[in-house]
Amino acid sequence: MLEQESHEYENAVLIGIVTQQQSEEKLTEYLDELEFLAYTAGASVKGRFTQKMQHPNPKTFIGTGKMEEVAQFVEANDIGTVIFDDELTPTQQRNIEKILKAKIIDRTYLILDIFAQRAQTSYARTQVELAQYEYLLPRLVGLWTHLERQRGGIGMRGPGETEIETDRRIVRDRISLLKKKLTTIDRQMKTQRGNRGKLVRVALVGYTNVGKSTLMNVVSKSDVFAENKLFATLDTTVRKVVVKNLPFLLTDTVGFIRKLPTQLVESFKSTLDEVRESDLLLHVVDISHESFEDHIDSVNAILQDIEAIDKPTIMVFNKIDQYQPEEYDDEFDERTTAHNTLEDWKRTWMNRAGDDVIFISAIEKENMEQFRKKVYDRVREIHVSRFPYNAFLYPDYSEEEE
Repeated sequence: MLEQESHEYENAVLIGIVTQQQSEEKLTEYLDELEFLAYTAGASVKGRFTQKMQHPNPKTFIGTGKMEEVAQFVEANDIGTVIFDDELTPTQQRNIEKILKAKIIDRTYLILDIFAQRAQTSYARTQVELAQYEYLLPRLVGLWTHLERQRGGIGMRGPGETEIETDRRIVRDRISLLKKKLTTIDRQMKTQRGNRGKLVRVALVGYTNVGKSTLMNVVSKSDVFAENKLFATLDTTVRKVVVKNLPFLLTDTVGFIRKLPTQLVESFKSTLDEVRESDLLLHVVDISHESFEDHIDSVNAILQDIEAIDKPTIMVFNKIDQYQPEEYDDEFDERTTAHNTLEDWKRTWMNRAGDDVIFISAIEKENMEQFRKKVYDRVREIHVSRFPYNAFLYPDYSEEEE
């Protein structure tokens, strides 16, 4: 598996393009996120380059003039890594490397690299390694062009397999082996899930860095790793939680992100089985982030992919302590959602979700009592629908104080 070579921060620049499908404002937002990804991976961003184009240049992604500008900056500022916001084709990557003479990484590979750093268990490492090899397979020519020479000489006559074909075969064999290994682990995990009894399963889902692990720690009084970096949690954590006297299982899952590599969605499908097989989702949202509605859409798209979009869901708007609307001036401003207070937001589409919305701060423990009540009520409802004769064991939340 590919590992980060050094803990020192590498000097990097970011590159993105404005197209008909991606406005300048949207690109700035993506590059902000890409910079956070780069920081998480161990890079210090020294500059950004953007260009307006109808579509990416098929040879070098950006135009010739802009590429010269980047090359001058790279050379003058000792830049070792150039990161593109979109996935590069093998041809683009090869051509850009020749021009810039630096390490060329796209958003997909950057995310894969972070996953490789974060993977703690054998299971997570196997999933990430599979995703990395599937990403690298079509790029072998670009990465190791010296292997394209035909073998020859004594003992090498015959079918005439080139070294690049040999490498491809080795990688394909490795992919096949990793898939078999994951299938075996999946069976074991399925058995483990089956052995958890009939407890109601609740899964925390959400965009990366929205505070799922912090919420998990508060609710379950456990010590799950949490920090202000992307993808702090890769390995699924399951805890037994008791609210009042009602027990249920709470699962913390990997965070989602826009433009999540398809290789990762595929290789982490089994981890996401925890979401697919849950009875209730807690969709955690960082309401202090200016693009939280886009984040919700991205999470819902992945839930759709893994066939979990129709599950009962409570929307948990976290980090209300950090939420600050833009100041509004009647005389000069045209009011937008950026000017909404929390009370304004509660009267928007969020109001249509009825009782399945809660506003909290996990880190400041604001509104946590209301959160526990809401989760208790939904878990009780699911439990009693399965075991009606247990209804008397679990009274309404308000009937008895903690």
